[in-house]
This record gives sequence, C-alpha cells and structure tokens, in this order.
Amino acid sequence: MLRHYIKWYSPSLDRDMELLAYGHAGFPIVVFPTSGGRFFEYEDRGMVNALAPKMDRGELQVICVDSVDQESWYNRSIAPADRLHRQNAFDAYLTFEVAPFVRDRTAWGQIGTTGCSFGGYHAINYALRHPDIVTYAVSMSGAFDVPRRFLDGYYNSDAYFHSPLDSLPNLEDQWFLERLRRSYYVLVVGNGDPLFDQNVKLAHAFGIKGVPHTLDVWEGFGHDWPWWQKMAHKYFVK
Repeated sequence: MLRHYIKWYSPSLDRDMELLAYGHAGFPIVVFPTSGGRFFEYEDRGMVNALAPKMDRGELQVICVDSVDQESWYNRSIAPADRLHRQNAFDAYLTFEVAPFVRDRTAWGQIGTTGCSFGGYHAINYALRHPDIVTYAVSMSGAFDVPRRFLDGYYNSDAYFHSPLDSLPNLEDQWFLERLRRSYYVLVVGNGDPLFDQNVKLAHAFGIKGVPHTLDVWEGFGHDWPWWQKMAHKYFVK
C-alpha cells in the first residue's frame, strides 16, 4: 500500500500541520482522529489495515489529518469565543488547504469524511458545512452536542453553526439543502453507547430535511476500536 507522510506550514492555523496519505487510486476519504488524537492514530489503531483490501484494489484513498482539538474545544485556558475562533481556523485549513491538496493528489472533485467518536463529529460537522466539497460522510459513535459540552454555557452564531443538532433542523437555505440531498450520511452507533440519543436526534433531523442517510444501530456498547474496525470495514470495504 502506498503511504506518504506530508507536512506543510498552514497559514490558516499559523503552524505546521501533518498528515498521512494512503492508497494510489480511488475515492478519497479524509479521516479525523478521536479526542486529542493525532494523524497517525488511524494507522496505530488498526483502522488503515482494516481498509487495506479496498486500497490495494485501487478503490479507496485515505487521508488522515491532524487535530487541533486541544487548541480549540478542549482548551479551557482561553475564552469560549477564542475556542470557536480556533475551530473556525481549522475549518479554513480543511477548506483552503486540505481539500485542494486532496483534489490535486487524487484528481477527484469531491471527498468523503469519516471519524470515530469526536472524529465522527468533525466528519459530519464539516460535511454539513461544506456539501460542495463532501458528498459522503460516515460517523462512528459520533458526538453532536459539542458546543453545550465544551463552551461553559457560552453560545453565539459560531457555536450554532458548529452544532449539527441545532443548525440542521432549522436549515432553510436551498443552496445547502439541494447539495445535502445529493449527498449521503451514515451514523453508526451502538445502542449501549452514551451518545446513542444524539445520533438518533441527528438522524431524525436528516429525515425531516429529506437528506439521504442511514442510522445503523449495533447491539452493544460499540464505542471502541474493535467495533470501529468492523464498522469501517462495512462502510468502506464491502
């Protein structure tokens, strides 16, 4: 399997950012790490190996980006508004740096996103904010009530637009709705996962808005790497 380590200075984030890119052909999937995870986590946890059959067939490419969660959502040393500002900078990094990199590398006009737990949040959140870029998103055990958990009661328009459970039910913009309805979203979660209810609520919002989606409920806890390996294999390999 082709594997490349890549690093560049990000003007959006004002620091170096690293990623790992796998595969030689096929649809590109951008992977977000779990809370505080790094760009090499997906490989270390056996997820890249789980997707190897499809990459070896030239049907899938995987780009594992780094996280800035410790500088944004988890950074209690700065004000909530500044945490959101850092998240917006990460969004800009993905949009103006990672997405063009993926297009140049793969020659695909659109991408997919995926992640586990907090990475699942990023995968869905970014996909909903940029349906012109992301046409397929798979969240495994995703958390979607992020602003209420991390902003100490603070709430503004940035928080709203980074909260799928708030923004999607109220979405009326036809530009977004038309593109969301041409895309596909997958929410995979165990029925014993504490985040189960958030996934059900988001699936309901997808349904109300007529957005194609699957809510795939697995029996049991489901919030761990052995489960996520099987989930990833189901949605990216079979």
